Amino acid sequence: MKNSMVLGALFLLLFSCSLSKEVREQRKTINGTWTLQNVSYADAEGDFKAKLFDDADAFCFEGSTWYFLENNSTGSYTINSNTAACPAGTRNIRWSVAEDPSGDDRLQFKYIDEKKKDIYGRTGYGMDIKSLTSSQMTLQSRVTVDGAPVSVMYEFTKQ
Repeated sequence: MKNSMVLGALFLLLFSCSLSKEVREQRKTINGTWTLQNVSYADAEGDFKAKLFDDADAFCFEGSTWYFLENNSTGSYTINSNTAACPAGTRNIRWSVAEDPSGDDRLQFKYIDEKKKDIYGRTGYGMDIKSLTSSQMTLQSRVTVDGAPVSVMYEFTKQ
């Protein structure tokens, strides 16, 4: 037991030292509860129907609540609407901020179960951090529609 505590403390020390100051600050700012106010599309014209994160239609995410716990990199999001197209409920996630020296850093997440084990193995999702303040966050993911790039924009406000 004592050895595992020492190893755990050593792991945390090494992990925290490996993050840049910028990423540590972003993680602290992201920590907390956010509401996804708006999902929109950039770089393209027209109406789109998109299933986000292999979960639900994009419009289902508007008004969803996202919780990020910085100290253990876990959290969840909750879809509040309960219709056939929008399965209400909470999804548990493990999240991180990945540093990208050539551009925007990325908020990444993957689904986990109640025991904090990965559900789908290596499958995860990433969104570029376009802007981040203590009260607003804008993320962007890129998808391809009919061979052309489309940006999905996610606008959050902190609760």
